[in-house]
Amino acid sequence: MKDFIWNVDTKILFGKDFLKDLPKEIKKHGDRVLITYGGGSIKKIGLYDKVVKILEDANIFYKELGGIEPNPRVKSAREGVEIVRGNDLNFILAIGGGSVIDLSKLIAAATFVEADPWKVVIGEEKIKKALPIGTILTLAATGSEMDAGGVITNPDTKQKLGFGSPILKPKFSILNPETTYSVNEKHTVAGVADIMSHTMENYFTLGDDAYLQNRMAEAILKTCIHYGPIALEEPENYEARSNIMWASSWAINGLLKTGKSTNWSVHPMEHELSAFYDITHGIGLAILTPRFLKYILDDDTVDMIRDFGINVFDIKPTDDKFLDAKKAIGALHQFFESDLHIPMTLEEVGIDDEHLEEMAKRAAEHAGGTIKGVKELNADDVLKIYKDSLF
Repeated sequence: MKDFIWNVDTKILFGKDFLKDLPKEIKKHGDRVLITYGGGSIKKIGLYDKVVKILEDANIFYKELGGIEPNPRVKSAREGVEIVRGNDLNFILAIGGGSVIDLSKLIAAATFVEADPWKVVIGEEKIKKALPIGTILTLAATGSEMDAGGVITNPDTKQKLGFGSPILKPKFSILNPETTYSVNEKHTVAGVADIMSHTMENYFTLGDDAYLQNRMAEAILKTCIHYGPIALEEPENYEARSNIMWASSWAINGLLKTGKSTNWSVHPMEHELSAFYDITHGIGLAILTPRFLKYILDDDTVDMIRDFGINVFDIKPTDDKFLDAKKAIGALHQFFESDLHIPMTLEEVGIDDEHLEEMAKRAAEHAGGTIKGVKELNADDVLKIYKDSLF
């Protein structure tokens, strides 16, 4: 196991009754707030009105930035920075899922640089200072409520890229599983797939002897496999929603990658799909992951994939470890397709072969020439995985 330092100082308020603590938590860090949110679902479920009343009763000044996109656009960050600077705001309250929180992180950092926010995303402007952030989570998926990074899309350049800094971790996050009751079927299952993908990106590594971290990862995966279909069938099942929500946070808060080398593989490939076609991130991850595992299956990875099947999907081991590994990949594909009802081909989400080669080249370029995950992938490798995912 490699040396590591791990620290997550985000305060989690998990349960049904913590909105009452919102003023106290905000006032530890600021008193002039930018509220950020997405397409308006928080107004439909009454959460917006509750938050606004709480802030007004506590005499906390606020401005708003709504309409943040599912694949958040850099233009929204530009708007947010203008609002912050024009009103001397000193805190951001993100109400929503990962897209809202990611965009809020960029606003928090870009407020303190003179350049365009996109310069922060591409690394030309270093993150040295940021506004403090708090979150009220409404969608279990990305884990952004408890991590230090985000992903932003620039439609003008057809880029979807990640950025991050330890100072971008939320100061607090309020996690009430009831706020996810209204999440529709598509985004519920996409969220589950996203959580599983974060976990698998940390799990599929070689030669690190991180036994404990791998068992933790398997527990998160089994939690998603158990509760994902229940949440789909019973949207207001508190037990299912709470377990999925907590799994989301722990999949990507850094614990699973401690002591490991975890350069990710599927996410860089999927970011190109979302950048070009604006598809739902978790759906793209679900489509690509089984094909990726099939492509990298060899003498080096067979034990890793076989263990995944045995420990996560309870596959009965045989003397043929390659057969067991293939069964593991098949079980993952079947879970996504049959249990979560996710479309499992690119064709089904409106993607044909027109831009596959361009996307493959860009995926490799954005990763520094090759994607350096559990197996190093060049543009030709990525293209083959894309093609295998078409139908």
